[in-house]
Amino acid sequence: MIETHALTKRYRDVAALDTCSLKVEAGELFGLLGPNGAGKTTLMRLLLGYLRPTSGSAQIDGLDCQRQGVRVRERVAYLPAEARLFGSMRGRDVLSFFADIRPGGDIVRSRKLAERLELDLSRRVAFMSTGMKQKLALTATLAAPVPLFILDEPTASLDPSIRGIVAELVREAREDGRTVLFSSHVLSEVEELCDRVVILRAGKVVHTQVMSELRRRHLIKAKLRGPMPPPPQEFNGQLTIHAEKHGDVSIETPGELGPLLGWLASLPLEEVRVEPVGLRAVYARYHSDKVAELAVR
Repeated sequence: MIETHALTKRYRDVAALDTCSLKVEAGELFGLLGPNGAGKTTLMRLLLGYLRPTSGSAQIDGLDCQRQGVRVRERVAYLPAEARLFGSMRGRDVLSFFADIRPGGDIVRSRKLAERLELDLSRRVAFMSTGMKQKLALTATLAAPVPLFILDEPTASLDPSIRGIVAELVREAREDGRTVLFSSHVLSEVEELCDRVVILRAGKVVHTQVMSELRRRHLIKAKLRGPMPPPPQEFNGQLTIHAEKHGDVSIETPGELGPLLGWLASLPLEEVRVEPVGLRAVYARYHSDKVAELAVR
């Protein structure tokens, strides 16, 4: 559905996006991670044809994002990080407007989504709270009958219960065969929802993570009463072991836990704790100075 080849956007000496190459399959829920200024929004605007690339290329559904921008945007519903709506309109009028201008727009679907998001459509946009405006923008976006949603910080300003509803709606979109490009600073929701995630740093793709693989990885922290013996040969090449002072040991494993726990049970353990590796640990490898910005909220 999405394919970029060495996509680059420079502003004089600053590379907002630098030789970005990636593919997003149809029906995939694909996450974008990175601190502010990493290139996430630049990538999305290049895909939509709002920016002209310095070099490289991008396609959506086989269409060139620059030369066929109108046809591309017919296939995409985009939620910007700071959506701007018509302040004088009531919520119901905003939804009617977007349903009317979008081919195949369905106001009935829009109203049902608004109801699920607990949105009061009778209020004028100018008198809505920030969270209400975000729910209205989400409703107008997710109601669109398109194969691709590009969502930039879709749950910003929303309370936890509404974030859960948004997660349900995004999953339903994928189940319907839609593709979702999902950018967020909330690591927990990216980890929960996405099939794959790319991490951007200074405009470059520095890591791609398949989430099903990450969910199989675990970190075991143990304290031994004696020295750490070498693991059995069956675990060769599978474990990452860090032996620390005072008998503290950390073991990271990408495979099944059962056989490993059997071996650990034979060791002189004082205590042991098993936890998933998690997306936060992966992110910290590339942005350890920024990981506090992506706290679970």
